[in-house]
Amino acid sequence: MSTDRPAELRALLAFYVEVGVDTVLDEAPVNRFTAEAQDRLPAQRPASAPAVTLHQAAPSRARSAPSRPPAPAPARGSASAPPPPDAAIMAAREVAARATGLDDLRAVLQRFEGCALRFTAKQLVFADGNPRSRVMLVGEAPGRDEDLAGLPFVGRSGQLLDRMLAAIGLDRSNVYIANVVPWRPPGNRTPTPQESQICLPFIKRQIELADPDVLVCLGGPSAAALLGMTDGIRKFRGRWRTYHTGTRDIRAIATFHPAYLLRSPLEKRFAWRDFQAIRAALVK
Repeated sequence: MSTDRPAELRALLAFYVEVGVDTVLDEAPVNRFTAEAQDRLPAQRPASAPAVTLHQAAPSRARSAPSRPPAPAPARGSASAPPPPDAAIMAAREVAARATGLDDLRAVLQRFEGCALRFTAKQLVFADGNPRSRVMLVGEAPGRDEDLAGLPFVGRSGQLLDRMLAAIGLDRSNVYIANVVPWRPPGNRTPTPQESQICLPFIKRQIELADPDVLVCLGGPSAAALLGMTDGIRKFRGRWRTYHTGTRDIRAIATFHPAYLLRSPLEKRFAWRDFQAIRAALVK
């Protein structure tokens, strides 16, 4: 049995380097996004005790292995872990209720750290269009194109929505557009129920502040969150409902999401009927 322990350790480190392991972690998992964990990281090692990396400890035959660039440390202010969902929902209700205008609400959302989606999205996607218009349309969540642009409905589904609006004489200068969830979920996945519930107080306050005459829910998730839809969108769409803001009642209707219509073109005939109903409601 070999007693050359240092040689064995060097050989083991060389093997780690060859298979791509170049970072030493703790034995127990650590949430490195918490401020507490960041404070435990040494800012600089003493000059008398230089850092020893796997590449330095490995024999020369492993030094030619390509090293990976160090991952950037998360910025201060975004390093804290989101609070538990129940606490995040209560915090969202509190700060959303204090917003006195749409610009104030946007600023509140920019600072809000209760939803983990804000740490994976590139930016907040708050709204587009005219906040003083009579029509407000609300989708589910932004996608990749929206995340890059910082505006809702700018991708293929947004282009279809623009054509649908134009068919009833509307455009983005006389409608207001937002989403239930204002940050893009990773990979364009569906927001979790917890994520939607955390963001719900903000979209409700946004509707209250915009104060439209007609609210249009684009897709089943939006209708479920805002109108309490329990049936499928096929049964729910095209029927006028009442949305209560707390200060007044607004006429509301649900229709198919444009992204769904791109996948199911035959359903456009039903969406056309819904948009005709919206036009009729505006002329009354």
